[in-house]
Amino acid sequence: MSGAERADLVVTGGDVLTVDEAGTVVGDGAVAVRDGVIAAVGPAADIAARYASAEVLDAGGCLVLPGLINAHTHLAMAVFRGRADDVDLQGFLAEVIAAEVALLSPEMVAAGVECAVAESVRSGVTAALDMYWFHETAADVAARTGFRLLTGPTFMDIDGPPDGLDFAARLEWAGADLAGGRPYVMAHSTYTLDPGQLREVAALARKHDAVLHIHAAENAGEVDMVAARYGRRPVELLDDLGLLGPGTVLAHAVHLTDAEIDALARTGTAIAHCPVSNLKLAAGVARVPDLLAAGVPVGLGTDGAVSSNTLDMFTALRTAAIVHKGFSGDPTVVDARQAVQMATIGSARAVGMGDRLGSLEVGKQADLIVVDLNAPHLLPRHDPWSTLAYAATAADVRDTVVAGRILMRDRHLTTLDESELATRLQRVTTA
Repeated sequence: MSGAERADLVVTGGDVLTVDEAGTVVGDGAVAVRDGVIAAVGPAADIAARYASAEVLDAGGCLVLPGLINAHTHLAMAVFRGRADDVDLQGFLAEVIAAEVALLSPEMVAAGVECAVAESVRSGVTAALDMYWFHETAADVAARTGFRLLTGPTFMDIDGPPDGLDFAARLEWAGADLAGGRPYVMAHSTYTLDPGQLREVAALARKHDAVLHIHAAENAGEVDMVAARYGRRPVELLDDLGLLGPGTVLAHAVHLTDAEIDALARTGTAIAHCPVSNLKLAAGVARVPDLLAAGVPVGLGTDGAVSSNTLDMFTALRTAAIVHKGFSGDPTVVDARQAVQMATIGSARAVGMGDRLGSLEVGKQADLIVVDLNAPHLLPRHDPWSTLAYAATAADVRDTVVAGRILMRDRHLTTLDESELATRLQRVTTA
């Protein structure tokens, strides 16, 4: 078209759920992408008249929405899936940490992350906040496959860590790593790092303007253990140490007092809610309605594929939309729209990327998915929020796009060979 603006990709013909502040839905809409960024969102006819695109995805009969963001996971733990089932958190940690110390290697992490990226892309996940050993290896896999991985050095002071680094050496190594531009620091927990170590990790994060990610208050046993050891509950301890704040993301935060919720709201600390993992480990149900009412930023995560056995964010989304109703007796809490927001813009804000991810708006990164609405279990189409929260599954995701690059087209992965990755995973887990 003479005089038309250039686009690298146009996704057109579907209903576009923007997840902007107004909850705008553009019927028969389109999204134009240029240089990995959203150039325009609007009616399909308007976009067609304005843009000439090198590539077009026909989303007729589909729903186009932001990619789901996994706000807490351990991707490479896919190698241990099924190894620590039907135990509580303490039993889970005993089994998994022993396996990591004995078996984990960069090769195993690479195979696990490849498998996890394939599973994530298939379920409409375009970005993940990932805490695990050998994060450089995970970052290499993500770069090769086009997945948006948010990761950084992990601190967990245990005997015989898989990478062989003691705490002092880890601090030095992490400083060099962060100087290379990775803006995340992973501190495992208040029970695997002492207060002095936590202060040093926090100082490192502040020095590099990095987001600090840490497990906290996941189950009652953890809370009791930390309180007995330090005289303060995990969130109280983090508050006293100065680790809470707008640059901190707490994973789980299931067992909270009213005062702790007030502290999270006061400091702007974010929460990564992992309802499936919490239920499976019998950790409890997080006080998400109270957190949201207090104004605490809440994102959604799967946790690792050992504790939840799945990286399927649609399962996490549906669980988040349902479990709080049953737990509270109030069917209005965490409604469909809130659940979808938690998995998209809520997670983006929680991980410090709300200005770049989580909604389909001009200037944001072109991370989006196309959900096929033509299956019987998704008909009729009354409300897109409810369809996503209560009826859609990972299998309904047809296309996945990250930074304008199509990672899955018509349910076929474009950057990973699933038969090859299955062979590699089998080799490293049976060696």
